Amino acid sequence: MATLVTFHAHPDDECISCGGVMRKAADEGHRVVLVVATRGEVGEVPEGFLDSGEELWERRVRETHAAAEVLGAARVEFLGYVDSGMMGEPTNDAPGTFWTASVEEAAERLAVILREEDADVLTIYDDNGGYGHPDHIQVHRVGQRAAELAGTARVFQATMNADHMRAGMAAAKAAGDLTFDLPDEEFDMGKPASVITAAVDVSAYLDVKRKAMRAHASQIAEDSFFLAMPEEGFAHAFGTEWFIREGQGPGITETDLMAGL
Repeated sequence: MATLVTFHAHPDDECISCGGVMRKAADEGHRVVLVVATRGEVGEVPEGFLDSGEELWERRVRETHAAAEVLGAARVEFLGYVDSGMMGEPTNDAPGTFWTASVEEAAERLAVILREEDADVLTIYDDNGGYGHPDHIQVHRVGQRAAELAGTARVFQATMNADHMRAGMAAAKAAGDLTFDLPDEEFDMGKPASVITAAVDVSAYLDVKRKAMRAHASQIAEDSFFLAMPEEGFAHAFGTEWFIREGQGPGITETDLMAGL
């Protein structure tokens, strides 16, 4: 039918922000392609988790393929860049990192895949990469340019609804389920509801999203924020996937990334 290419910075990002739309598209007969910029080399892992002689990136590549199978991806590609680490870390400027890559060169790598797949839809991240991670910001820049190079017209910027998150945290705190303070007004994660143009209900795929998260066991432990929260909280946090598409809005004007294809 149509092809969705979903572009992410690191292994495990895909199941958090786009896992529902990936599985939904696959179930509706569309082709789903997962592209990851890095292999997550600088992620943290508990001591003794890896096998003797095993590198973290090797485990994360295997985890990505396992999660991709859960999410219905027909193809998985890595662009070959190195994980840059969190903003401000010395690893940001190391040779070969995604953050230091030429946007034009990286965009052409992605554009090759978009052309091969004759992609109809591309997902990237918002201009702050969701929460300011350098590799996520670079996904936005590279993805925008790759879509221009390949002529992919429908580009959705995956984001988080900051107002929705605050409301969920406030409700959890009132119920005594929140163990940390609410973020202040400088909370720099996601975008305000007023600029979001697409909301996809993926509540039917919550079990799938959890299963895909569990596939990334090196990064998402059972006692992590993602998997330890009660079902109601998980549904609030992950039951809708939010996007921005230029030329849409104001307000929510789309509820299906593949509509009409």
